[in-house]
Amino acid sequence: MTNKSYLAMLDHAGADIMSRAKVPGLSSLNIIPHRMRRKWRATRSRIRSRSSITSSIASLETSFSPADTLRSLRTHPWSIYDGQYLILAIVAIFALSVMETPGPFAKTFVSALLMAGLVLPITRQFLLPFLPALTWLLLFSSCKYVPAEYRPAIWVRVLPALENILYGANLSNILSAHKHVVLDLLAWIPYGIVHYVSPVVVCGCMFIWGPPGTLPIFARAFGYMNMTAVIIQLIFPCSPPWYENTYGLAPANYSIAGDAAGLKAIDKLFGVDLYTSGFHASPMVFGAFPSLHSGWATLETLFMGHVFPKLFPFYVCYTMWLWWSTMYFAHHYAVDLVAGSLLAGVAYFWARAQFLPRVQPDKEFRWDYDYVEIGDPQDGAYTMLDIYEEFRPSSQSDSEEWSVGSSSSYSTGGRSPSGGTRSPVDDAQSLWEGDTLASDNEASR
Repeated sequence: MTNKSYLAMLDHAGADIMSRAKVPGLSSLNIIPHRMRRKWRATRSRIRSRSSITSSIASLETSFSPADTLRSLRTHPWSIYDGQYLILAIVAIFALSVMETPGPFAKTFVSALLMAGLVLPITRQFLLPFLPALTWLLLFSSCKYVPAEYRPAIWVRVLPALENILYGANLSNILSAHKHVVLDLLAWIPYGIVHYVSPVVVCGCMFIWGPPGTLPIFARAFGYMNMTAVIIQLIFPCSPPWYENTYGLAPANYSIAGDAAGLKAIDKLFGVDLYTSGFHASPMVFGAFPSLHSGWATLETLFMGHVFPKLFPFYVCYTMWLWWSTMYFAHHYAVDLVAGSLLAGVAYFWARAQFLPRVQPDKEFRWDYDYVEIGDPQDGAYTMLDIYEEFRPSSQSDSEEWSVGSSSSYSTGGRSPSGGTRSPVDDAQSLWEGDTLASDNEASR
């Protein structure tokens, strides 16, 4: 036997002895059941795989370097969707031009601050998807500064006429005819509280439980829906039900201040001056059509139903609750609510067909995704059956065929078996083409 063979045999024997050696009393300390230890090992393995495999699509950008933005701009695949930034710039310039307050210095400072935020990657990933919503807020707040001589005449009779033609009666007047403190509180909850906090709650849910890229799509759909509604209200101003109850069908003018209508009872009940003064200073007094209260509720219902399909009936009940409250407080006609929901439906289904990531039933949090499938699962037009199937609770999904994720699922630009685009994205790359001024992964798409 050679020296090398002898040494190898000694090493093998020593390792075998050490592997069999047991410290006295140590085995008695192992009181944790085998099933629980196996579950812990599986959990640790899942956490390790989650942090390594999905980090490229679920993690957030942490860079402060403007060079990363410039580098991504050079590799960005420009498309027709990038024209949205030109539209946003035109609307923002118009709003800033007509606004009398704040002054030029404050406007310049805020604009420079926004541009700086878009240059830094760590802030760009949040600011860029919310640009449509910021532009809408700017446009909405500037509406009161638009000179009356440049604005069209206010339509006072068209909405009541449509209400009677479509429904045979004025539903708002019927629902608001009988007042009670209990009904006031029931109407106040969705209209005066939930409505204003719901976008924040929905954004949080989209970020935590939605597939990576869902939150930017919701933010863009929300912003463009609101901006479109305000433009319609500027071009086609209509009086709300409280105007008919106060002034009848007499011609209206832009000197008339807003009215809280039924919400005055809430101020009186709690001894505050919140809604009365707030609606009196509203920059858009004659913006009844379409109803953004209805648009918000419907868009949130559709997006939340996309992520949590089993809870879709609950969200529908909330939308119906808010519909009733708006008519009970005499703030909208039923036709306004229908128009707002239709506008939200257009925004959602367009986003779903083109950009929205599909939910995978075996994934719970955004960090569980190692790939996403984008767009409508079928090649063809939407039908009522498609809408039903979108929210019907089911144990199966078109994406289940891809549920066995691996490192190979990082390949981009492919097509899933169900027809959607399959590619990894993150929230800085929101799936809406041209959604970012820069993204480190766009060159590989």
